[in-house]
Amino acid sequence: MRLPWREEIIEGLLGADVIGFQRTVAADNFIGLASRLLGVETQPGVGTGGEGGGTILAGDGRHVRVGAFPISIDIAEIDELARRPETTWAAADIRSRLGNPDVVMLGVDRLDYTKGIDERLTAFRSLLTMRRPVGSVRRPEIVLVQVAVPSRENVGEYQDQRDRIERIVGAINGEFATLGHPAVHYLHQSLPLPELISLYRAADVMLVTPLRDGMNLVAKEFVAARVHHRGVLVLSEFAGAARELGGGSLLVNPYDVDQVKGALATALRMDPVEQEHRMRTLQQIVTDHDVHRWSESFLSRLQRR
Repeated sequence: MRLPWREEIIEGLLGADVIGFQRTVAADNFIGLASRLLGVETQPGVGTGGEGGGTILAGDGRHVRVGAFPISIDIAEIDELARRPETTWAAADIRSRLGNPDVVMLGVDRLDYTKGIDERLTAFRSLLTMRRPVGSVRRPEIVLVQVAVPSRENVGEYQDQRDRIERIVGAINGEFATLGHPAVHYLHQSLPLPELISLYRAADVMLVTPLRDGMNLVAKEFVAARVHHRGVLVLSEFAGAARELGGGSLLVNPYDVDQVKGALATALRMDPVEQEHRMRTLQQIVTDHDVHRWSESFLSRLQRR
């Protein structure tokens, strides 16, 4: 609504015959904007092929279908990579290089303020404080691997974000690390898919806690890579993936540091039977709604218009 050219953007999008969004709320919002800004006739919830949304009668008389078509991953590709012997070896090697901690937590995000990395690190620090015996100088039993993929490096705000995250990482390691054993292993780099799959296999708890995200495919990749059906997904309620994966994950409000800390503590206590039950539930959802089903639903709606 703040854009001076908002009507032109809506009109341009209405040149399409099918408009798909990641989330139902976004599809409904677009219909509301089209009605408010252009005065077009709309029919909410009619024949979208996705979820939510509806139909917009464009100025040229066409019926434009609007719906939620949440994108997914190629689960067969992820599963095949995760089952390779070299991936199993790499995952074991990662844990060894981390010092064979009891629990490995993992975050993989673009370096972006919307990803909630600051808040996640603060919650992790609070967790370590809660669990650390007074006067203890033992090596960390819980470690966090945080991969921050470079993003918009030439923008000052993103440079500030990187500096802030690195300061928090340094503070945590200054307080909880021992010689040769950091509590947080921070990687500011992009990793190829096979290395990411090895990290997914090596981790026990995956932290996907953005402040806002259209979907977040990292959550689905982690689920697909868990070939032994164990592990815990801590997921932000503000990620688009929460609508599909909320039932098997630990949902959190990423702005609530105490709640995130509590979810991490719950993940640490979760017994293998419950982990497997939750993970199998998540894997069934991702399998039933993979990227091929997404493309088929999108194209079939276009063909039936």
